[in-house]
Order: sequence, then C-alpha cells, then structure tokens
Amino acid sequence: MKTRPVKKISFEFVFDYLLPLEPVVKPMFGCHALYVGEKIVLILRERNDHPEANGVWLATSSEHHQSLKSELPSLCSIYILSDGKAETNWQMLPSAADDFEISVIRVCEMVKHSDNRIGKVPKGKKKSKPKN
Repeated sequence: MKTRPVKKISFEFVFDYLLPLEPVVKPMFGCHALYVGEKIVLILRERNDHPEANGVWLATSSEHHQSLKSELPSLCSIYILSDGKAETNWQMLPSAADDFEISVIRVCEMVKHSDNRIGKVPKGKKKSKPKN
C-alpha cells in the first residue's frame, strides 16, 4: 500500500505561541489551516507557485483591516484570491517582509487574547436531503 508523504508544516514557530490554545491543523488549498475552537484563525502558506502569497494568512474582515494594519505594517491583501483586482477579507503577513516573525508573533498574541478581529467561523456545510 502506498502512503502519501506528509507535508511539512510551514512556520512551525507559530505552534510554540499558540500551543496553550490547542490549535487544530487541517490541510487546505495545499497549505495548513489553523483552527482554535470552531474558528479558523490562520493559514500557513509556503509554496512554489505564487511565492508572493507565501506567509501567514489571517482570517478577518474588511472592517478590521485599518486597525490591524496600524499594528501590523506589512499586512496586505491576498491578491491571488481575487485575480489581483480587489482587496480580500483575508489578509496576510508576507514571509518576505522584514518584520515577518515579529508580526506573526504579535498576531499569535492577539489570537491568544481572543482578539475579535482575527478568526472566522466557517460557514457550515449544507446537510444533504435524505434520499427517498
């Protein structure tokens, strides 16, 4: 029986900071999504395609962008999610930024303190109708 190779999780230092919250990791879009409770809070992305999108993605919404950007200067929109045309609700800390690790640690602290600007409860899947 063949087994699929386990993909190494990018930016493992994030777990050092979020460990007390017991984050759950789920594969998503070739990346790793981190959940705290029922909320998705971060996606860790380090892939060869679209390297400009590599980094830590934050689940947030547009009404929080300005206040988050005032605390996290390198925070930016993930334009591959919108074909480069519009700002997205998801924001990212690019891994190429000079302040990447410091900013990611700050985000982890925000998550640990239940900052309501970070994290979204995913929309539930619709239940299938029973077959007759």
